[in-house]
Amino acid sequence: MPKRSDISSVLIIGAGPIIIGQACEFDYSGAQACKALKEEGFRVILVNSNPATIMTDPLLADATYIEPIHWKSVEKIIEKEKPDAILPTMGGQTALNTALTLDKEGVLKKHNVFLIGANRTAIDKAEDRQLFDETMQSINLETPASGIAHSMSDAMDVQKKIGFPCIIRPSFTMGGTGGGIAYNISEFKTICEKGLELSPTNELLIDESLIGWKEYEMEVVRDSKDNCIIVCSIENLDPMGIHTGDSTTIAPAQTLTDKEYQIMRNASFKILREIGVETGGSNVQFAINPDNGKMVVIEMNPRVSRSSALASKATGFPIAKVAALLSVGYTLDELKNDITGGLTPASFEPSIDYIVTKIPKFAFEKFPQASPKLTTQMKSVGEVMSIGSNFQESFQKALCSMEEGLNGLNSVNNKGSFPSDEIIRSELTIPGPKRIFYLADALRKGWDIKEVHTLTKIDYWFLNQIYEIIEIEENLKKCNLENISSQNLQELKEKGFSDNRIAEILRVTEDDVRSFRKKKNIQPVYRRVDTCAAEFSTSTCYMYSSYGGKCESNPTSKKKILVIGSGPNRIGQGIEFDYCCVHASIAMQEEGYESIMVNCNPETVSTDYDVSNRLYFEPITAEKILDIIDLEKPEGVIIQFGGQTPLKLANILSDKGVNILGTNVDAIDRSEDRERFQELVNKLNLKQPSNATAKNSKEAITKADEIGFPIVVRPSYVLGGRAMQLVNNTQELQKYLNEAVEVSNSKPILLDSYLTDAIEVDVDVVSDGENIEIGGILQHIEQAGIHSGDSACSLPPYSLSKKVQEIMKDQAVSIAKELKIVGLMNIQYAIKDEDVFIIEVNPRASRTVPFISKAIGNSLAKVASKTMIGRSLIEQNFSSELPKNLSFVKEAVMPFDKFPHVDPILGPEMKSTGEVMGIGPNFGEAYAKAQKGANKILRKSGKVFISVKKSDKKYLNKFAGEIINAGFDIIATSGTANYIENLGFKVKRINKVTEGRPHIVDSLLNNEIDLVINTTEGSQSIKDSASIRQSALRNKIFCTTTMFGAFAIIDALKSNEKEWTYSTLQEINK
Repeated sequence: MPKRSDISSVLIIGAGPIIIGQACEFDYSGAQACKALKEEGFRVILVNSNPATIMTDPLLADATYIEPIHWKSVEKIIEKEKPDAILPTMGGQTALNTALTLDKEGVLKKHNVFLIGANRTAIDKAEDRQLFDETMQSINLETPASGIAHSMSDAMDVQKKIGFPCIIRPSFTMGGTGGGIAYNISEFKTICEKGLELSPTNELLIDESLIGWKEYEMEVVRDSKDNCIIVCSIENLDPMGIHTGDSTTIAPAQTLTDKEYQIMRNASFKILREIGVETGGSNVQFAINPDNGKMVVIEMNPRVSRSSALASKATGFPIAKVAALLSVGYTLDELKNDITGGLTPASFEPSIDYIVTKIPKFAFEKFPQASPKLTTQMKSVGEVMSIGSNFQESFQKALCSMEEGLNGLNSVNNKGSFPSDEIIRSELTIPGPKRIFYLADALRKGWDIKEVHTLTKIDYWFLNQIYEIIEIEENLKKCNLENISSQNLQELKEKGFSDNRIAEILRVTEDDVRSFRKKKNIQPVYRRVDTCAAEFSTSTCYMYSSYGGKCESNPTSKKKILVIGSGPNRIGQGIEFDYCCVHASIAMQEEGYESIMVNCNPETVSTDYDVSNRLYFEPITAEKILDIIDLEKPEGVIIQFGGQTPLKLANILSDKGVNILGTNVDAIDRSEDRERFQELVNKLNLKQPSNATAKNSKEAITKADEIGFPIVVRPSYVLGGRAMQLVNNTQELQKYLNEAVEVSNSKPILLDSYLTDAIEVDVDVVSDGENIEIGGILQHIEQAGIHSGDSACSLPPYSLSKKVQEIMKDQAVSIAKELKIVGLMNIQYAIKDEDVFIIEVNPRASRTVPFISKAIGNSLAKVASKTMIGRSLIEQNFSSELPKNLSFVKEAVMPFDKFPHVDPILGPEMKSTGEVMGIGPNFGEAYAKAQKGANKILRKSGKVFISVKKSDKKYLNKFAGEIINAGFDIIATSGTANYIENLGFKVKRINKVTEGRPHIVDSLLNNEIDLVINTTEGSQSIKDSASIRQSALRNKIFCTTTMFGAFAIIDALKSNEKEWTYSTLQEINK
């Protein structure tokens, strides 16, 4: 069936900002869909609020709107663009829910637009828990015993029938948001209240507990002619009770019998047909009782999902691309498989002759008040994937990819002693992010596998595989490197043991092992991911390393450049760096080089098989990178785009004679080493806040007294402000030194004077070594002291004087010249009373690069890449001129709603998971749009609660009058109320939490407050006022914790949403 003739234009709805439960897998799916439909001649219109994505690059769609994904905004775009159809299955739950609302509000009917890929009935049947249950019963498939609740009284009735433990899952949410496992009535009430609040339909499904059952997923694709294929089966190593996004997963499923697999396969097809998914990819989840084999259906997603990205990368089958083409009328047998060069059709089910392991990445260290335990609500912030010839190789490679200092199945032992049996038993019974390592230590201590299985319910097959790794390690401890035979070393490598792990066990260096291995001629081979288990030859170069057998890499003799990716998403290093790596790869191809990408993140565009000429899905470790360099012999390696991940390999690669393109490795050290940076600052006569480096606690306290409090304190060499804190006195500093960091000669801590009320500024620079251009100057909206990744920022600056901007530009050029920058550099400044202080210099890509690139209509990453191979900025006609009469605002998106016990206050340690962009003719509209894009509801009038620290009271002289004029009545606690009354403004007093009832939290919980301005300092004050911020968050009341943020709200309130303008990036940057 050829493509539909009644469609000429398609609107694709993106997923919005990266959040827990909906990450950059939707950049991958959206980018694939845009490319596929555009190549087929459709006019592609895209709406997405996330500037950090490749998807929102103006080259991917014909019309790119970076606007809030809200039905009212999308309706304005529909009015303007008049698309024939909407594809809502590429943007996760956000896109599906938006499409449903557009339908319910009559927008689709009004504008004669229809949904493709999924219809409203299918979405409702899959997402509405009651309808789904009824649908499964109609085709004789079992679901867990359950009940539906739309209120707390409903929930209590259902619980009485089901008993404890029970699982609560809200309808129409993603990543299990608002759900959980309840073991008692108190937990049950808490989870249900939160779930009812977060479900857009106020609906809960309350299930019997299936904890300990085995969990499986099927990735299914169906076309309009009812051709169905299974792309991939996925097995969770962790049993039911842990969200699949937080589980270690393996593809293909390892412990299913062929009969069980066929039953599951047939059930998946039945489900798709009955739900009514006419075309596209879907994900179906099953649970199997290991005691009797009973199978139940957990849920299905009628869209491309997180698992679809994993299945696509695991098999090489481009689910999103195929789903997009099926949605416009094609059938599977008409579509060719790109990987086999068209030798097989897309209707050919992929088969794989290797094992894929996915391990999630967590960030609990950023949220110390949150429970680090895993339940049915997803909490991971990213993931890694690895490919190996067997489970042990794949599993150990995945562990090495985690960016957590792991070199394999490391022990959690502390200073040579294992955790106690009591701790291990607790960790195995109540799973946390490190359960697999406690499990390994239990086996190292001699625990019986049966006992481990009883506590974890992990299948014996996996436990035996892990036990064998431990056994091999124990035997290896008895050896010396010199007397290991070639056969023994080959076997170790086949089981996935890294050189570094072998070295640690043998107490030699990694270099010793590498040299010995090469002397024995034990080298990795590279196999191709081909979708057909080598049955047909493949034209795409998508590879993984293994040991033994034939090497299928066949490197060419062309000139080539290797780009090192950014590894797993995590807080502090997100999709922005993947954006830069993709542009580096594209730039190399445009300049006639073969581009080689190395990365281990299955969610990203960089690991798509058609982005680079050659893709190696490998851990980003010295061993794996050097192995690839030995084979491919590239002319150079790009390390400045993948964040801290490739940068930490700079010295090793440089020492091995690898040609690192761009800025010299020494410049990285000059900017990151505190003492050398001080020399640079002094040489160029720049100002810096008073600072010091301390190598022990006593020295830290002495130097802090010399600098004077408040002080920002942090470890050296970090990204994302890891363990960074603002301390106000000696006691707080002592607590930080005791609890947060380890201080030593090799791990000094950095102390910086905190500039109160300063404005922070990011400046991005691009240089070819001679010509230096300012890419953009971004003024932070929150004052200095809030991590740059968590602060909203404005391009161009909205209140900085021209004089200050010129000083910063001049200083940036001087620094770039001194460091001999080739490529990108990011500088962070603090401005206090027109004085310019330099905070830090990063001679690499920063997280602001995609945002600036979208604003100026020129990819900074692509331009910078070309400078590294000798193309000057003049040759490239580079211009960073901003469009006239437009403001661009970047707002950070926080994950606080996933961690209800965490205080949602901003500080020097980064906590945001993603970002959105607002574009408008003035700062106020751009800021208001950014807030809407970040799902923050800014009420236009009502009651504002104000409670500010002493040093912020001076701002109330101006702010109080402006907020009253905007339509708000002021409520305040005694200290702030006295100050505002003395200014002559009307204020209503309210009790602090410690002053008796009713108090401010009561008013917040009763929804009597519409806006919260709450600034505080000092650990005790922050602790005392945490419940105010938590209550505001829970009740979706807009809350700002800085006065600069409060003034930005005034500007936003002046903008009228009905008059907002909607322009494409293509129109903006004509």
